[in-house]
Amino acid sequence: MDVTTALFYLFSVVLLGASFRVITAKSTVHAALFLILAFFNATGVWMLLKAEFLAITLILVYVGAVMVLFLFVVMMLDVHTDKVRQGFWKHLPLAAVIGAVVALEMAAILLSGFQVSQPKAFPAELLALGNTKMLGVTIYTQYLYPLQVAAVLLLVAIIAAIALTLRERKDSRHQDPSQQVKVTKAQRLRIVKMDAVKPATPSQQEEGAA
Repeated sequence: MDVTTALFYLFSVVLLGASFRVITAKSTVHAALFLILAFFNATGVWMLLKAEFLAITLILVYVGAVMVLFLFVVMMLDVHTDKVRQGFWKHLPLAAVIGAVVALEMAAILLSGFQVSQPKAFPAELLALGNTKMLGVTIYTQYLYPLQVAAVLLLVAIIAAIALTLRERKDSRHQDPSQQVKVTKAQRLRIVKMDAVKPATPSQQEEGAA
């Protein structure tokens, strides 16, 4: 067994163990940390497959941004697991059916993906390109329509997030710049005239106290 094969088995075993702990950990913070460990090991597997661009993207996007957001939200919400576990047996049948359907779909995809067949030879001009550039050429030629569909879905998600933050609430206060620029000097400052008040002398204070 060479070093590459040993590293592949090491990364794969740790990846499977971390993935199992993600769904079995009692604490949501621990589950998020195990998910970060799974991402790092998946990055190692991709590096062994010479997919450097995907590996770096996984580290920068998911570990560097998404998982930090997950941890921040989990720690901020402080979810109590006791209340969540109260309805475990109630929702178990539906969850089991959904899990079985997902498992069958994954099995169908994996069985078809691991069939041994003769790989297609890449053209010589593509092999002369780098890994990242060849990936870009493939995405924008062979997978252009799926890329556009994914871009539209992300755009819809961004618009939905903005719409949720801009919804009007009765208890919220906001400023209207168009109304602010119309305010005159007399409306901004109000001068109140009142008689001057002199401080009371000690004798007057004693009389008032008496």
